[in-house]
Amino acid sequence: MTARDLMAAAEAARSLGFAVALVEQPYRVAGRRSPAPAPRLDAAWTQVVEHLAGDALDGLPLVVGGRSSGARVACRTAAAAGAVAVLCLAFPLHPPGRRRSAPPPSRLPELDAVAVPTLVVQGAGDSFGIPPSAARRRVVTVPGGHALTTDLDAVAEAVRSWLAGVVVPGLPARRGR
Repeated sequence: MTARDLMAAAEAARSLGFAVALVEQPYRVAGRRSPAPAPRLDAAWTQVVEHLAGDALDGLPLVVGGRSSGARVACRTAAAAGAVAVLCLAFPLHPPGRRRSAPPPSRLPELDAVAVPTLVVQGAGDSFGIPPSAARRRVVTVPGGHALTTDLDAVAEAVRSWLAGVVVPGLPARRGR
């Protein structure tokens, strides 16, 4: 939750009038370094989003997002959450450093399944790879690697310009819930 790129993205959203909730992944809260299986991460995230959307944010457009593993969770749960957009910081397209005869497994299907506007901010030298742009997906590369800390201003500007074009904060959501 304290990653510098995540903080830059959150501040960019706040500068446009968005309310921002930062959520710690459950495995991190438990003191573990590696994530739980995807179904458990997704279920925990969905509960948090339902709680937030049913409270003070009820009826507002919801943009979900995360960095790295959290970006994958946001993609997988966007439809169930009723999100109007998805923000991915450092999406881990494939596991890095594997030297096998078979290519590493791609996580591109998780991105391709998102049916709402999506921004992926990726380091130009990210060892996890750089996903391609698509019809509903804008990919912005910034200097640096997976940590996205080389140019935080570029991260913030990418988020700010994209958010300003996809959703107006404070307007009623156009989504089914």
